[in-house]
Amino acid sequence: MSDKATLTFGDSSFELNVLIGTENEKALDVSQLRKNSGVITYDDGYGNTGSCESSVTFIDGDKGILRYRGYDIAELAEKANFLEVCLLLLNGELPTSAQLSNFQEKVSAFQNLPSEVLKAVESLPANIHPMASLATGLQALGGACSHLCTNDRQKDLENFDDAAALIIAALPALAAASHRKKVGESFKNPDKSHNYCTNFLSMMFAKEGDKPINSSLSKALDLIFLLHADHEQNCSTSTCRMIASGGANPFASLAGAVSALWGPLHGGANMAVINMLNDIHSSGDDGSGFIQSAKEGKSRLMGFGHRVYRNYDPRAKILKSACDQALEALGVSSPILDIARRLEEVALQDPYFIDRKLYPNVDFYSGIILQALGFPTNTFTVLFAIGRAPGWLAHWKEIAQTGKRIHRPRQIYQGSTLRYYEPLANR
Repeated sequence: MSDKATLTFGDSSFELNVLIGTENEKALDVSQLRKNSGVITYDDGYGNTGSCESSVTFIDGDKGILRYRGYDIAELAEKANFLEVCLLLLNGELPTSAQLSNFQEKVSAFQNLPSEVLKAVESLPANIHPMASLATGLQALGGACSHLCTNDRQKDLENFDDAAALIIAALPALAAASHRKKVGESFKNPDKSHNYCTNFLSMMFAKEGDKPINSSLSKALDLIFLLHADHEQNCSTSTCRMIASGGANPFASLAGAVSALWGPLHGGANMAVINMLNDIHSSGDDGSGFIQSAKEGKSRLMGFGHRVYRNYDPRAKILKSACDQALEALGVSSPILDIARRLEEVALQDPYFIDRKLYPNVDFYSGIILQALGFPTNTFTVLFAIGRAPGWLAHWKEIAQTGKRIHRPRQIYQGSTLRYYEPLANR
């Protein structure tokens, strides 16, 4: 096809370049349109706007495809672990054994929070939301490690490997410090003999005399982190890139991404699933009545459908199996899991949901696993943030390396035209 397109507006025509991605996605380049024509494009919510060129993640929502740096999510979930995927996202290639070992050692060395950061988190109000605590902790961490947090793009790029390892290491400790403060327990220092997820579970919940953490549980958490590690230009990632485009350091950029993720329409979806399932269970329903209520528009089926996917979310398929394994390792039965299975079974066969392409998404099963592991519902979004951190960092790096100008969307003004000030006495 031609690498040009023509836009006709009034009596004038304007030639637009056509960008073609490596997966044959096509985009009309309108970056010079306003300069050449005085006209801008309008796309409410950016649903059909390519805001950047990126090599981090590819999604085909119609086919249910998710790939990190070209690797299919199902293969990574089967063969890799979270820290390995962190390096893949950060550097573009799967690490060698030596590179992975070095990264694991660096993360382990960074797990102890600076004393002033721990003090800052523990001094926050007792009722503060865990996401607010996490964003605050990130900013405090940047302040405590000012040599890694300069807002000088070149210096921040030179220090990026250490800053990324520090952030990935510190987020679980920040989450654990906030949780223990809330439940009235003192902070538990990390144990460098544990792997990443076992250490996090221990910092969160371990008490004197507890049995060692079952490896199946840390593997389930590792899988959740891996499946959330990046997801293209979503709300929080776009926020991270927007902040980074202004020259902000990784700590500030990720603190902004955390705040964007906090919104219930973005990072809070798995909390909504758990609340829905608990409500169904407490009402004595097996899910059948709720399905009918959803079809009548009286209730909303949470955890089904996705802004991008018009097929079964590939991450949901993986988590469905992991959910069974985690609950078996815990030796518990879950009545809400039975309800979840019932909802999924009916929805995948009912024309109402099939016609609307309402397939289960990643949030549908992740909340069940997290609840079974003992995480309070209001920490679910924090776990999402821990998993998404390597993706945010990869996008920060991409912005910093390209050195492009600050992001600045346009608008269509719909307010008052020119008005004149009326003296206060005349109003």
